[in-house]
Amino acid sequence: MLMTFTCWQKKAGFGLTSLQPNMEKLAARIERACKTVAGELPKADQVYLFVLEDTELNKVVGVCGIEVALGLKEPWYNFHVGTQVHASEPLSVYNALPTLYLSNDHTNCSELCTLFLDPDYRLNKNGKFLSKVRFLFLSAFRQYFEETIVAEMRGYSDANGQSPFWNAVGHKFFNIEFTKADYLSGVGQKAFIAELMPRHPLYVDMLPDDAKAAIGIVHPNTRPAYNLLLEEGLRYKGYIDIFDGGATLQADIENLRAIKESQILTVQVVDSIPLSSGDEPYIVANDNYENYRAILVFGTPYKESLQITKAQAKQLNVENGGLVRVLSVHVKQDSNPQIVNKLKETEHLRMAVN
Repeated sequence: MLMTFTCWQKKAGFGLTSLQPNMEKLAARIERACKTVAGELPKADQVYLFVLEDTELNKVVGVCGIEVALGLKEPWYNFHVGTQVHASEPLSVYNALPTLYLSNDHTNCSELCTLFLDPDYRLNKNGKFLSKVRFLFLSAFRQYFEETIVAEMRGYSDANGQSPFWNAVGHKFFNIEFTKADYLSGVGQKAFIAELMPRHPLYVDMLPDDAKAAIGIVHPNTRPAYNLLLEEGLRYKGYIDIFDGGATLQADIENLRAIKESQILTVQVVDSIPLSSGDEPYIVANDNYENYRAILVFGTPYKESLQITKAQAKQLNVENGGLVRVLSVHVKQDSNPQIVNKLKETEHLRMAVN
């Protein structure tokens, strides 16, 4: 798995800080996830990693994660986009100026992180499955997480790794390239941020146009992930990444769609299920904390239980009469929790938590 993560970093390109090409740090992150599930770490160190597996090839093809509590061991930084008013009544002048304030407001928030799917598998709803399975886990094990969930989105940078926001802001204070600052932050060396970042507000209007245009903007490759998080209830509240200016989304966990709409159903294991053209994708998980599994299935509304095949039951590690948690992949106006699944082309993909 460690070598797989390292190969993914090369495919991910610039700006994905949680997949840095540092074997020692990646190994420590995986170990931290294992110890989290085992209950061996304090809240400040806890992280959950989920891997997407192609069970036909015994191959890990995607990863995503949740940090339990940010900023409890070392400060967590972002910029807050605020407003400062300059006014003079005698001169009839009134200016409301956008500003950037260095902030630690997301201290002790949980964070969605480390989302990456192998490009060869970006089809058949796999991306939505990978991203949204975390919300089903949050719903099942709400007690392990904080009140607010945040997600830093990768900001804009060009094909050469140049970030206009960094060049206009961060580079002036650090005098190092964006890729190096991004790497240092990704491997946990964040002391330089506290030492060198400005403590006074920065006036946005004093930045060059390309830097201003990058504030709160996400990288084109990140736009699909951004839209998925909006579907689940996260919103942009004026916080941005201090390096590339990318948007940070946030939500109260209790307001997430999965918390409100996921349902617990009883499993009926059957030999086979006929396919139907009206089937829709659902995420189904076993709610087993230490052996968490989830699969993507296709279903239609049907009574009160969930029918699954023997192959699906094996993937989920559940038996006939067991319980599963179900959430529609698509956001609907009127949710119907009663579904029966139909096995389709994604039957060989499943999620597991480390």
